[in-house]
Amino acid sequence: MHQTVRPLEIGDTDEVAALEAMARTVLLEHRGGPALLAEQPAVGDWAVLLADPTQHAWVALIDDVPVGYLQCTIAAGGAAEVLQVFVHPEARELGFGDWLLEAALQAARDAGSTVLEGTALPGDRDTKNLYERAGIKARKITVSLPL
Repeated sequence: MHQTVRPLEIGDTDEVAALEAMARTVLLEHRGGPALLAEQPAVGDWAVLLADPTQHAWVALIDDVPVGYLQCTIAAGGAAEVLQVFVHPEARELGFGDWLLEAALQAARDAGSTVLEGTALPGDRDTKNLYERAGIKARKITVSLPL
């Protein structure tokens, strides 16, 4: 079994779109998930994303089969932001999340970004643990009450 993480390529876009659909379904199970999904529309056409120089994405593979992805924006000299990170539940605990995040961190450093930010929903311990393992700490918590 060969495991790797590499930049997203055009040939990966259909599989990553399917993983994104799965990720969005999983987010519905978390407190705050529906609100986050409303604020952040699905990428949908990952080929279009690949053409945008501010958007970056990596794919996690087992034997050339995509099992996870990370999408972020990177502003040279500014902030980088992880917009999505997801690993298929059957491929978790193999290090893919850490590898995906390290790829994004390195790309942000290489671009001269000054900070990397991301979002973890309340109760999403897997994502919180991923960020904490990388030394990324919460700097603010947003609370809300629908009126």
